[in-house]
Amino acid sequence: MIDERRDLPTPVEKLTPPTPRLSSPVPIRTHGLTAERVAKIVSQSGSARMTALLGIVVVTLFVLVYAFYDQGLPGVEGFSRMEAAREEIYLDTVKRGYNLYQANCARCHGEQGLGGIGPVLNDQGKLLAHLSPAYLHNVLTVGGRYICGDANSLMGVWADSNGGPLNYREIEELIAWVRATKDDVIKVTDPTTGEQIEVTGWRDAAYEPAADATPVPACWKDAFAVSASPSPSGGEPMPMPTDTSGGAGRTNTIVAVGVKFDLTLLEVPANKTSKIIFDNQDAGIPHNVAIHEGTASAVGKELWQGAIFPGIATQTYDVPAFAAGKYSFTCTVHPNMVGDLVVK
Repeated sequence: MIDERRDLPTPVEKLTPPTPRLSSPVPIRTHGLTAERVAKIVSQSGSARMTALLGIVVVTLFVLVYAFYDQGLPGVEGFSRMEAAREEIYLDTVKRGYNLYQANCARCHGEQGLGGIGPVLNDQGKLLAHLSPAYLHNVLTVGGRYICGDANSLMGVWADSNGGPLNYREIEELIAWVRATKDDVIKVTDPTTGEQIEVTGWRDAAYEPAADATPVPACWKDAFAVSASPSPSGGEPMPMPTDTSGGAGRTNTIVAVGVKFDLTLLEVPANKTSKIIFDNQDAGIPHNVAIHEGTASAVGKELWQGAIFPGIATQTYDVPAFAAGKYSFTCTVHPNMVGDLVVK
């Protein structure tokens, strides 16, 4: 039997040419890399790394400088942009609150918060321990009944959440003004002249009450209860000056109306007792007459205090004798009610 496998052609293996590693044209690949070209490539690569490193350094420095500019340097006050922006926003809030106060509150509490139909607000003892933001917010939200439990209080509701005219932002601005400190300076328009003037807040951030100071009462009326007899603000009877002449002086009449005294100058004889007929024509508003050292523009220590009583009513004060000199008379409840007393 003939072996048929011997007659079969020997298979020829096809070789596939290798795929070139480079896609550049053949003439370029044939030149290869020279030492000069290698050095140039290495130099360019190093320059690129240095450029990247320099870029990283510049970006890092920018981030650090901007962070210190934005947040401020540790231990350095007044350098922070964010702090300055917050201060600007705060003062703008205080300014808006000032305008709201003048438009809505000054007619009762006085332009400087010294009281009138409503109680005094510009009092350091009150601002320290009583007129807190939470307390003011409650008063503005529910009205005067929150203060003294008086359903007929003239202090109305101001928050629109309870039927009042001011929205929540305006309530916050109004509170910001009442709580502003003497260091907070804002520029406002003088309604009389139309010119820009600087106004500061009322609160003294450094104020500390005297060790024997009495707490501010929850109801402002309790601080000015009708007194049975004249006494100094401390509550202890004050020794009266002696009447060396053995006679009585004149009788003067002072009228309180519109939260003002009708007199700004009062004269009495020296070393003689006198009488003051005090006519309080402000219905439901407590007033009195108190004599202080100093003048109307610089009221000093209280020397004598007449009984406090609400209007409409009249009382006659027996005023002790005083040595010749210049004094002032005020209303204890409303310090903006003030006049000069000349004893001669």
